[in-house]
Amino acid sequence: MKEDFIFTSESVTAGHPDKLCDGISDAIVDRFMQQDPFSKIVVESVVATGILFLAARFASKATVDLPGVARQVVHDAGYEDEGFNPKTCSVMTSLNELPREERSERDEREMGDDEIERLVVDNQATVFGFACGQTPALMPLPIWLAHKLARRLAAVREGGDLAYLAPDGKTQVSVEYRHRRARRIHGLTLIAASKAGRPVKRKQLHDDLMEHVVKPVFHDEPVGPDHATRIFINPFGPVLIGGPAMHAGLTGRKTGVDTYGEYARQSGSALSGKDPSRIDRVGAYMARYAAKNVVRAGLASECEVQLSYSIGLARPVSTQVETFGTGRIPDREIAARITRAIDFRLAGIIRQFDLRFLPSRNEQGFYRRLAAYGHVGRLDLETPWERTDKVDALQAG
Repeated sequence: MKEDFIFTSESVTAGHPDKLCDGISDAIVDRFMQQDPFSKIVVESVVATGILFLAARFASKATVDLPGVARQVVHDAGYEDEGFNPKTCSVMTSLNELPREERSERDEREMGDDEIERLVVDNQATVFGFACGQTPALMPLPIWLAHKLARRLAAVREGGDLAYLAPDGKTQVSVEYRHRRARRIHGLTLIAASKAGRPVKRKQLHDDLMEHVVKPVFHDEPVGPDHATRIFINPFGPVLIGGPAMHAGLTGRKTGVDTYGEYARQSGSALSGKDPSRIDRVGAYMARYAAKNVVRAGLASECEVQLSYSIGLARPVSTQVETFGTGRIPDREIAARITRAIDFRLAGIIRQFDLRFLPSRNEQGFYRRLAAYGHVGRLDLETPWERTDKVDALQAG
């Protein structure tokens, strides 16, 4: 296990083309589930210059205007320039409506144990969850800081402080570790697009982002930039317009941004655009929940939980724990404890996190709010997989 190293993670704003696609896909999932919580829906989105493409297959009682939802997300992201905007972009769809019989109306909250055991997964997946003591959210520091910078970059545009900024932006943070502890910020990179017709000089952009983004983000962080930190702001010059007019986007292409900034492993499947019956989405949430509870219980300072599911079975065929030498008890004992304390079956996950009914509790939905700035480690949202209510059970063994 490495002790001294530099690690880099990136984040992007909600207006980045890939995140725009994630937001569209999850907004459509929300709309289906608000009308019919038992909907089965998988949707993928693609954006490019002037074009938005939606591919969806679903079994549902809901009636959803998919192009209308997509245009609303584009509008909310702030796109209004000629290259890409919600009024003039062409929306193409490939829709596959499945028989309603493929969906079930059995509420997992009312199921007995035997019925939960009979609800098996219909796709194979290996998912990972991770937690560590580097930040208040028990997330790795590089992705935590990259997300804070990206959110701030979006906030100063939306709030009018830097109204010349366009929705597309990217951040990157490199952290230097000594003895596996964050020692200093090695480097920062911010890429910010400008609106059409609103050119800004390079020095002004540098000064504005340092004053309105970098300094506020690091104001209350214990580790911040120093005199040797390399800071790059649009190092290749102005980025005009950005967004789909500049580079295409696709649902599920930012799994590292969605999870742990690649500091830890993540599954290869997209998280956005899927209803809760998809184990490759909700299993990743449960794996994070397990890992976070292990760290909060003091059983390890770093923990990775791996769950492997096979088609036709309710339980994972493999539950593995890796604590990277930080565990107070053997990893196999931690794996045994989480297996006893936590229900990793598909119906058990849906029931514990109430995943079918979360979208209907907020007019803006639920899953769409996960699409940018991470599906895990969110302190701004009450995501049920961030709770640490299994600490006592894990400590007791």
